[in-house]
Amino acid sequence: MHSFKHDGFELSFIDEGQGDPILLIHGFASTHYVNWVAPGWVKTLRDAGFRVIALDNRGHGRSTKSHDEAVYTPRRMAGDAAALLDHLDIPKAHVMGYSMGARISAFLALEHPAKVATLILGGLGLGMIEGVGEWDEIAEALLTDDPDTIASERGQMFRKFADQTKSDRRALAACIATSRELLTEQDAARIAVPTLVAVGTRDDIAGSPEGLADLLPNGVAFAIERRDHMLAVGDRTFKARALAFLEEHPLDRT
Repeated sequence: MHSFKHDGFELSFIDEGQGDPILLIHGFASTHYVNWVAPGWVKTLRDAGFRVIALDNRGHGRSTKSHDEAVYTPRRMAGDAAALLDHLDIPKAHVMGYSMGARISAFLALEHPAKVATLILGGLGLGMIEGVGEWDEIAEALLTDDPDTIASERGQMFRKFADQTKSDRRALAACIATSRELLTEQDAARIAVPTLVAVGTRDDIAGSPEGLADLLPNGVAFAIERRDHMLAVGDRTFKARALAFLEEHPLDRT
């Protein structure tokens, strides 16, 4: 992996393939590898002729960890993504994010619109506007010493995921406290680039993909059939729809 420094963090990333660039931003408690390499996205996109860039978000993977809640706002994390494109001398790229990464991608489009050619928002629909339920239980699950005491099903799911990825659980608890800032409907109306919103039909976290797509000037929804929040990311129909979407909207370098 490569790395660069921004906003006090050393951020790790991969940069593979040739062609139009696409930046991949992973979800909460995940890593570039778990979210994008292992499910086959990097290979799929690289084989389709794209230059694939994927970072470990601050607090995740091989990037610097912090236990300070203030550093994990979506705007600051979107700033990391923008700085990575600058570091690589990429003026504009396709951007794809999953779950928390979808939120970061939306903030990237709002804060740095000239850098974003298209958006693919996976695992987060209208929940980006309305919220995705009570997540304090997840922070508690991450911080408890004994995982057997976790009563919340969602807390158990994310604690298990964090343990599997060997994450810094205190950093994740800090991240979840401030990374869930909502967009307003007015914010969504400002995201003018072509946007694909893809959510599993069994996802009980994301909210309606159609509901979010309807608020976007150039949004389109895609239902990932029979997939929940964790399994939707690697779905083959999602990959096929994303590739078709990218083919429909080639990179405009102007």
